Amino acid sequence: MAIAVLFGSVQAGASVSLPPKSAEEILAMIARTEVRALSGTVEQTAGLGLPEVPASGPGIVPGAASAFEFLTGSHTARVYMDGPFKARVQILDQMAERDVVINGGDAWFYNSKDNSATHLTVPVPPTDVPTPGIPTPAIPTPAIPTPAIPTPAIPTPEAMASRFLAAIDASTEVSVSEASSVAGRSAYSLLLNPRSTETLVDSVTIDVDSETGLPLGVEVRAIGQAEPAYSLAYTQVDLSRPDAALFDFAPPPGATVTEKVLPVRPVPSMALPSEPVPDSMALAPDAPRHGASVTGTDWDSVIALPAGSAPAELVSDSQLSQVLQRVEGGRALTTSLLSVLVLDDGRVYAGMVPLDRLQSAAAAQ
Repeated sequence: MAIAVLFGSVQAGASVSLPPKSAEEILAMIARTEVRALSGTVEQTAGLGLPEVPASGPGIVPGAASAFEFLTGSHTARVYMDGPFKARVQILDQMAERDVVINGGDAWFYNSKDNSATHLTVPVPPTDVPTPGIPTPAIPTPAIPTPAIPTPAIPTPEAMASRFLAAIDASTEVSVSEASSVAGRSAYSLLLNPRSTETLVDSVTIDVDSETGLPLGVEVRAIGQAEPAYSLAYTQVDLSRPDAALFDFAPPPGATVTEKVLPVRPVPSMALPSEPVPDSMALAPDAPRHGASVTGTDWDSVIALPAGSAPAELVSDSQLSQVLQRVEGGRALTTSLLSVLVLDDGRVYAGMVPLDRLQSAAAAQ
């Protein structure tokens, strides 16, 4: 299954009484959901055993910590969506706010801390392209030009759930857990248990809205750890269409604005604007994707990136270097759920497996 997600948090309420459904029936509910617009508050909590990594400060390379900050502590975001081409994520930092606004072919990235904004422009794809429901990670379409817009850092529960659900096969035991209440809505709970003895993952719980089939929360537990290692959930959700004005953005007075124009690219499917990381789970073993390859299968799989793929900040930033431990031939990040190996020659290996699994994969190539 490889490194599928930056996981998030579900704090479900008391158990509720719902008509019994099988795992197959709940999966069918998710597949049939017609939710395409919503607004809500998402809370993410990480307990991976990593120290807090500050996003700024003396000796920190700008932007270097962004890849790690969502692997530590708790984060809150406001999320607004209206179809696949309109999204707004407001990440609420202490004494500051970061906004990502996507509206058709325009994307704005704004940081209130330094009053800076980046505006990306791409051509809008044809309007007759089918649009998926929110939980669907992608839909097959002809190879047409589509926007290459970067995406928000915090994933939504439905985007995270879709990655785990897309990888369900014989390596995963799927059952139904006790129903609960999430964001004030009754929810069925799907329980995914890896049959593998190699993965760091003990279980994944997906809470599914009993009325609409929308995933409301995801909780990932690590082997040998009492509390959830990483979880993500709505604490408040409104399934009505957000005000269209929320997707219009104008930088505040005095903001430093950087303009960029991105070309369209041919892709076989249009991913939702909530996806934060490459979809390594969809890869077949050893299949290339943007220079990457995957060894192993299912929960035991390892994604490998070729030499030169490791960002220089991973080893040059003084704060991040404290998180990366020195190992033979490179540096490594080890957590209760995820391991990353950055070799001195620039190769990168990652997976939801122990570090020695990554080292074995690297030695074999």
